Amino acid sequence: MSKKVAFYTLGCKLNFSETSTIARSFSDEGFDRVDFSEKADIYVINTCSVTENADKRFKSIVKQAQKVNPEAFVAAVGCYAQLKPQELADFDGVDLVLGATEKFKITDYLNDLTKNDFGEVHSCEIEEADFYVGSYSIGDRTRAFLKVQDGCDYKCTYCTIPLARGISRSDTMENVLKNAREISEKNIREIVLTGVNIGDYGKGEFGNKRHEHTFLDLVTQLDQVEGIERLRISSIEPNLLKNETIELVSKSRAFVPHFHVPLQSGSNEILKKMKRRYMRELYVDRVNKIKEVMPHACIGVDVIVGFPGETDEHFLETYNFLNELDISYLHVFTYSERDNTEAAMMDGVVPKNVRGKRSKMLRGLSVKKRRAFYESQIGTFRTVLFEGENKEGYIHGFTENYVKVKAPWNPELVNTLHKVNLTEIGEDGIVRFEFVKDLVV
Repeated sequence: MSKKVAFYTLGCKLNFSETSTIARSFSDEGFDRVDFSEKADIYVINTCSVTENADKRFKSIVKQAQKVNPEAFVAAVGCYAQLKPQELADFDGVDLVLGATEKFKITDYLNDLTKNDFGEVHSCEIEEADFYVGSYSIGDRTRAFLKVQDGCDYKCTYCTIPLARGISRSDTMENVLKNAREISEKNIREIVLTGVNIGDYGKGEFGNKRHEHTFLDLVTQLDQVEGIERLRISSIEPNLLKNETIELVSKSRAFVPHFHVPLQSGSNEILKKMKRRYMRELYVDRVNKIKEVMPHACIGVDVIVGFPGETDEHFLETYNFLNELDISYLHVFTYSERDNTEAAMMDGVVPKNVRGKRSKMLRGLSVKKRRAFYESQIGTFRTVLFEGENKEGYIHGFTENYVKVKAPWNPELVNTLHKVNLTEIGEDGIVRFEFVKDLVV
């Protein structure tokens, strides 16, 4: 009888794409994949280290697996496993911890799946994480996350990702295009490009720093892959989002008018302390350029509140800056200290209750921004890609510019694109629409 494996992924879209690749290696070895809530012989947890919360959640997930099958073999991989392997290995029930280079070879480490008395650790010095493993995930039938780049050469003072994932390196153009074609052949309508710092694409494509391709080359070539209806850029640094890329998206066949551009702070003083590679003026310039060529574009923003040294004045500077900016929604992160980062040593620690208050204020601003963006779209004609889940009798979908819509559940709509007229915002904040007759895309 074949062995069963279950996966749990914490963190970002990149982690999801990597879990899928690891899962395929188990299928190749004859394992059957089951849901994490079911009984399995091995549970693989792909960890994240971006927030404090992710650390705590890891422990509760291990307990969850043990409750279902106390005899199961538990393996931890991913960012937290690279940063603090011993800490994970010491947690009761964990049998194997694999770092950044080892996670893709996990099946090589599984001898007989008998539980260990203590967690076994295989993690490299992060300098050894200099090769690239391509991956993509098919989380549902409608969209796939395609990894094009890994690692980061930036030295942001709050971030552990370079320690967890190593230097910036890229997939070859040939392999990215091959993966994109494979995805399109599976009748998946949308591909989301992911990486740690995707605007840096091209670097390390040949295992060294020689550049043959750039991010602009990548999007240009992907736009020509037949069979993909939609391409979405997940998150790109403002200093790496060039005018040429914005222009290309505006005229593109498949790239959608949706950008997610991390800001982190609206105060130049704080941006300098964070060692970000731009000032707020450049950020304004990027937003204005996007809106100039695509007035209907959706722009998402990452912000960190409570960074060391952030006074009330700095925070208000950020709040007012975002309030005046033509953006569509915020992802708000409350700063949390991470070991081995410069920021953890800085003076001016902001009390946790103040961080919480600031976070709440920005989340409120995000609701207001999203509402205003949705209101600006009422009365316009858009294309919706419908998703596969029946949520309390409704089907949801997203327009190309990331407006969320809903309609009564109809299984025939799943994974189809339809032209619609956006009519009103419901009480739940989700947009309602009318189908434009006979226009199935």
